Amino acid sequence: MKALQYPDLLYLEAAKGWIILGDLREANRELDRIVLPQQKHADVLEVRFAIYSKARKWVVCMELAAAMLDLAPERPTAWINSARTLHEMKQTQDAWNALFAVRERFPKVAAIPYNLACYACKLGRLDDSRKWLRKAVALGGDQFKRMALTESDLEPLWEQIKQL
Repeated sequence: MKALQYPDLLYLEAAKGWIILGDLREANRELDRIVLPQQKHADVLEVRFAIYSKARKWVVCMELAAAMLDLAPERPTAWINSARTLHEMKQTQDAWNALFAVRERFPKVAAIPYNLACYACKLGRLDDSRKWLRKAVALGGDQFKRMALTESDLEPLWEQIKQL
């Protein structure tokens, strides 16, 4: 996929800035300034997904995640976003299945075992959750341990996570 060009790249970066500042409306406005053919660019879809996930608009997120899977299945974020949306829509087993199926395609992406740990914990599979969390920390470092200690999905393991 060809990279976005000026000025569309500037609009994309501005949208990311607005997300950080918490103004999702302005972030969407910036993305809307991108020329129509580029609206379907994987980078644009990822940022739009971030906007709608912060707004907890899961039906729209599912549409965006499906578009990402069609457009850029080689991007781990397409799979992670799709699974996260399923989880947020109370379809955690489906989220687990979707992400577990692609775990070997992205062996160095720590977010995949991290999310598998979250889903396993929510499904009551605490041993699996610990295993996946150890893998995420091994791949991604202490930032994943710190995230896990504030992740409500992993709350049953917080005391054990402190020992990792």
